[in-house]
This record gives sequence, structure tokens and C-alpha cells, in this order.
Amino acid sequence: MKRSEINGLLRAAEACFREHHWALPPQPRWDVTDFGLGDWRHNGLVLVNLADEPEYCEKLMYARAGMVTPCHCHHRKKEDIICRSGELSLRAWPGLPAECEGRSFPLLVNGERRQVAAGEAIRLRSGERVTLPPRVYHEFAPTSDECILGEVSTANDDQHDNFFLDPNVGRFPQVIEDEPRTWRLVSDPD
Repeated sequence: MKRSEINGLLRAAEACFREHHWALPPQPRWDVTDFGLGDWRHNGLVLVNLADEPEYCEKLMYARAGMVTPCHCHHRKKEDIICRSGELSLRAWPGLPAECEGRSFPLLVNGERRQVAAGEAIRLRSGERVTLPPRVYHEFAPTSDECILGEVSTANDDQHDNFFLDPNVGRFPQVIEDEPRTWRLVSDPD
């Protein structure tokens, strides 16, 4: 990703957070990714790490229409994905998607146990959430022009606990320095 694209996305995210009254902490820990696929407009996400403790993690995320977070799971992390503003579509599978066709499985949606079909689109409006246990594959994308998402989870390990279905996916982008950085990313060298 070009640094100019990263800076533009961070400005857009910051403006959206401000418009929806989400105050960021001092010196936010920004993270922007194109998932190593080189096309953030179709596979991308902006994140702010609010808490990253040994027991728990909290993130605030921003995405525009068309920006998909690719199908992945975590072997250790349990997480709630929360639509904070806008609308979000999330699909989940109880294992490898190709092996789950036609299966249904229980999932907590807004704190209530619900049977969902593997790969079914779960539509989340502002305030709604899905609880994803470890090893449940999932992908999500906004269905509104912009979306603010939250994540509350057990401990986060971006280096060792992200298992993407597409082997070409990488968690952090390769940055092309075409302008000075406005904000430091968690993946930037010091």
C-alpha cells in the first residue's frame, strides 16, 4: 500500500470516529491492512488497538463499502465482532468452508444462541454483535457506505493466531513510502 493511501484511510477513519462520537485514546495504535493482496478497496481494514493485554484485547475498526476482511479463523482467540455504526454482513463456518456446505451450527448472535447455516450472511445493524469461538472461520464486510466495528476478545496474537483461507493473504501490508507518514502504524519500524 502507498503511504498516501494509508494516510487517506486514517483521515477518513478518524473523521468517521469523530462524527459518531468515538473518542480515540492519546497516541492511538493504528493498524491498516490490505491483507497483502495489494487492493485495499476490496480487501482492507483500518484498526485501532485500544487494549492489548495478556487476558483480553479491544479494537475499534473502520471499513468502507467493498472492503472485505478475508475468511480466516483463530485457534486460540474468542471474539465478539460488534457493529458500532452502519451495517455489517458477517459469514461464518464451523470449520473449513469447503467441508461445511449444508451444515448448520450454533452461534451467539446478540447474546442469544441461534442455529445458522454455514456461510449464511448474518446482517448486523448498529449495536448488534456475533460471538465467534476459536476455529470458526469468518469474513465480514460493510453493507453501508462506512462502518465502525468493535472487537472484544481474549488475548490477540496477530503474528501466530490468524489462519486465512487464502494462502496469499498476509496480515500486514508492504508500505510504499510515497509521502511522509502522518501516523505511525503498529507494523511500522521504529
